[in-house]
Amino acid sequence: MFWAMVAVAVGFLGLVVLGVFAVRVFLAARRLGAQVTDSARRINRAAEDLERAASGTARAVDAL
Repeated sequence: MFWAMVAVAVGFLGLVVLGVFAVRVFLAARRLGAQVTDSARRINRAAEDLERAASGTARAVDAL
C-alpha cells in the first residue's frame, strides 16, 4: 500500500511539473508573438518610408 501511495504522489508531482512548464511555454509564446507583431510593424513602417523616398527620388530624376 505504501508503494502505491508513493507512485500516486510521484505521478501527481510529475503532472504539476508538466503544468508549470506548460504555463512557462505559453507565456514565452505570447512574448514571442508580441515581438513578432512589433517587428512586423517596424518593417512595414520602414517599407513605407523606403517607398516614399523612392518615389521622391523618381520624381527628382524625372525632373532632370
